Amino acid sequence: MTEDVGTSDCVLVVNPESGNGEHLETIRELAAEYGFAVAVSEEAGDPVSLARRAADDGATRIGACGGDGTINEVVRGIDAADAFDRVTLGVIPSGTGNNFAGNVGVEGIEHGFELLAEGETRRIDLGTAGEKLFVNSCICGLTADASGKTSSDLKGRFGPLAYVFSTLETMTDFEAIPLHVHAEDEGVLWDGDAMFVLIGNARSFPAGGGGQGNAEDGKFEVTIIEDAPTNQLVRDATVDRLLGGEVASISRLTTSSLTVDVRREKPVSFSFDGEMASFQSLSCRVRPRTLSVRVGESYRPAPDT
Repeated sequence: MTEDVGTSDCVLVVNPESGNGEHLETIRELAAEYGFAVAVSEEAGDPVSLARRAADDGATRIGACGGDGTINEVVRGIDAADAFDRVTLGVIPSGTGNNFAGNVGVEGIEHGFELLAEGETRRIDLGTAGEKLFVNSCICGLTADASGKTSSDLKGRFGPLAYVFSTLETMTDFEAIPLHVHAEDEGVLWDGDAMFVLIGNARSFPAGGGGQGNAEDGKFEVTIIEDAPTNQLVRDATVDRLLGGEVASISRLTTSSLTVDVRREKPVSFSFDGEMASFQSLSCRVRPRTLSVRVGESYRPAPDT
């Protein structure tokens, strides 16, 4: 970890590897212009420690400079400092996909600085899964495996398309996962063989082209794509995305808590905003309106209304 940020009111936690490192100089220049302190991580896990230290030292605004994984780490640092009641998160999108940034209306690096300085603040939900935490989404199945196999080199060369390439490569030998999905108050929600499960907080699997979920309603938006021939999955996903129609292989539900049980001996990989971990059983719960975050003008709390 580099740079002593002292007791600055606003600290930027920077992942220098995000976006292939090409945004670091721009971030430093803008930080100097706005008077924000800069803390640069040097290895995995640093953003958690840096964010916790900044919160403990009295920062009331902490900017996460990177992609979804960096945002996740910074939020975990704020959580470790028990500082959700006094710290506001700012998003400086300098990663590859920047999915969460798009969902909260942050349109670029300079826009992120503007919002961190004097933007609107909203309080959004967080998702927890055991000791894990997620801001955007928790995923298991095909796309989680593909995300885990997407190298930094591939991201640097192809940007967001890197995830598409990895998904297509993984699809050829992926075996569907036998799952049992249930909630304490609602009983069995779904049972069968799944290719993909998305537990969305700020993210929603798109119907009609939108990707933002309602992150202020105290509920997850869960999408399950069941096992089906590849050509049917492609057809159903296209109909679902373009027309928003009902399709046989895609199930949706909303809930404030759920448990995913894997009905086989081998654990399954889950992606928490890009951070990978394996589980045989995973229980997820919503922490309603927990995180204060700066949002852009295009952000809509209830995007479907």
